[in-house]
Amino acid sequence: MDYEIFDLGDVTLQSGVTLPNAFLAYKTYGELNEKKDNVIVYPTAFGDHHVQNEWLIGNGMALDPRKYFIIVPNLLGNGLSSSPSNTPAPFDKANFPQVTNGLSSSPSNTPAPFDKANFPQVTIYDNVKFQHRLVTEKFGIEKIALVVGWSMGGVQSFQWGSSYPDMVERIAPFCGGAKTWPQTYIVLDGMKAALMAAVGHDLNKLNHLTSADMRAVGRVYAGWGLSQTYYKEELYREMGYDSLENFVAGVWEDSFMRMDPHNVLAMLWTGQNGDISANSAYNGDFDEALNSIKALAIIMPSITDLFCTADDNEYEAKHIPNAVLNPIE
Repeated sequence: MDYEIFDLGDVTLQSGVTLPNAFLAYKTYGELNEKKDNVIVYPTAFGDHHVQNEWLIGNGMALDPRKYFIIVPNLLGNGLSSSPSNTPAPFDKANFPQVTNGLSSSPSNTPAPFDKANFPQVTIYDNVKFQHRLVTEKFGIEKIALVVGWSMGGVQSFQWGSSYPDMVERIAPFCGGAKTWPQTYIVLDGMKAALMAAVGHDLNKLNHLTSADMRAVGRVYAGWGLSQTYYKEELYREMGYDSLENFVAGVWEDSFMRMDPHNVLAMLWTGQNGDISANSAYNGDFDEALNSIKALAIIMPSITDLFCTADDNEYEAKHIPNAVLNPIE
């Protein structure tokens, strides 16, 4: 096991439900300095584990462990933290209220009464609250130099900035928004519909879902995961694929079929309900939540991103006092 576990104990979620024996899976890179002022928090995105974050970590790279102490917490529901895939009986899959990704506390790894079917709904706010506990209780950290993340990790970086404005000095979300805008919601809903079609959209048959049913989800996501130009110019050939069909099967189908379907449903719920203002501090006032972020913010949308659009980030940047919009071309 190349990661560590932080036991959260019995936690009360935003929904009011108590999740017993919850835990957060995480990995650290580098050393915490004496002043504890070299901390970077780098949450995982939808479906990713900490290893998928390592492309930015390394000597001489953007996140250099020789300079920084980098903490990568796994999203609840991803299969490593508490998730539907690691939650034992007696609660089965049939009534699972789609929430997480499976490394951190998720239906897959949570003991009864919350398993794959009955794992409670977990929000982005919940995730960041538990990450804050890890940072403060485990490491005694009072200031965070940077929170960075992409896609759903980007949402978490915004949430860190609004939930703990006096603690977070900088945020750098890329290809992710401060809330789930309608376009993103629809993309995620299409993925959920493709999976639910495998059981005739019957919630009583969720226990019949298998990894093979994730094939259709991969096909749906293939149209959103890369730009039109990528496909038009057949750039997949540079990866060794001789046809579009082989690329979709070898990359998108294969990667999604490696995921537990109940974890995916959990994470889809978390993703569809992302909103940094959806809590008692802001009561749904999105602009106020953005304006509360004191951190220096570099917001980096991709101009070819099909569902986390630059227009959404432009709106958010205008409402964050110390934000710079820097689109990736």
